Amino acid sequence: MWTVLIAGLGVAIALEGAVYALAPGAMKDVIARIGTMSPDQLRLAGLTALCLGVAIVALAVR
Repeated sequence: MWTVLIAGLGVAIALEGAVYALAPGAMKDVIARIGTMSPDQLRLAGLTALCLGVAIVALAVR
């Protein structure tokens, strides 16, 4: 169980690093937009990402 969790965390960090390495300008724009979002918008975006991530993991381990 812990190995899968650590492996998943490693993949998530690697993917985020790849996005920053391949498109740093776009990531700066995204971060700037996030700074202008209201807390409710951020909460909704976070919950959406959480649900999507859980769904992907659930499908992957089936």
